Amino acid sequence: MDFSQKIPSYLVERSNIVRLILFTASFALVFINIYSPFGADNWFNVSKLEFLFYSSLIILTGVLVVVISRIIMYQITKKGKRRLSLGQYLLWILIEIISMSQFYTLYEFIILDDPREFGVVFKASMINTSLVLLIPYATTWLYFSWRDKNKRLERILEGEEPEYSQSGMIIFKDEKGTMRLTLKKEDLLYLKGAENYVTIYYNDHQKHSKFLLRNTLKKLDKQLKNQNIIRCHRSYMVNFSKVKLIERGKSGFKIKLDTSPVVEIPVTKTYINEVFEQFEMIS
Repeated sequence: MDFSQKIPSYLVERSNIVRLILFTASFALVFINIYSPFGADNWFNVSKLEFLFYSSLIILTGVLVVVISRIIMYQITKKGKRRLSLGQYLLWILIEIISMSQFYTLYEFIILDDPREFGVVFKASMINTSLVLLIPYATTWLYFSWRDKNKRLERILEGEEPEYSQSGMIIFKDEKGTMRLTLKKEDLLYLKGAENYVTIYYNDHQKHSKFLLRNTLKKLDKQLKNQNIIRCHRSYMVNFSKVKLIERGKSGFKIKLDTSPVVEIPVTKTYINEVFEQFEMIS
């Protein structure tokens, strides 16, 4: 498992974060009322209906840890400012588990006057909290992945997105959805747009070739961003796996591609932050 790889963007979308929080809270309520972890059935000498009410308040208070955590995560990753790696994401979840476990442990000591040692209570809280969080987290991750793949498939079938196969091939289609060019991603250099046409520059047996496609750069920008083919200028998109360096000159920033001869692509202020972030991630 590569812990340095970036997590899918759908994990930090606002709508999916809301779904994750709601599902986690619902699962926690069902879990505590059916299985009574944390010694919950000994918390209150009340009826089942009253226990449901009180346990719901306690669980929802604990879930605030997840709410605060995910708001922070969303703010950090908002608008693609930063993408978490798999290792960072898993560490984030571990911190959530520890934080919520501490909450329940302190609750048992301060409110319920639990006679057991702190370490014993905390260990039990860690185990139960892991179940409360990891099961809905894993379930939602699988659901989000399935939903994302279905959306991509629909866009491909409707001709709105170039196909990117596991073999590393990108299929470019025109504005009517007709396939016009198929390339290996490693051969693609950059795209240059002009009104309703895009010129695709690529390597063809160690020679630079180009292909004119009737489509718009704006449309291709949405479709290719997940493939690290990034907009750097009003008229240009670059395959960042081919970027050698970013240089600042008198006329501004420019990208130099790892080609022979070297190809230079201008970078405008509108896209400079995204360009540097993408370059840093790939580096």
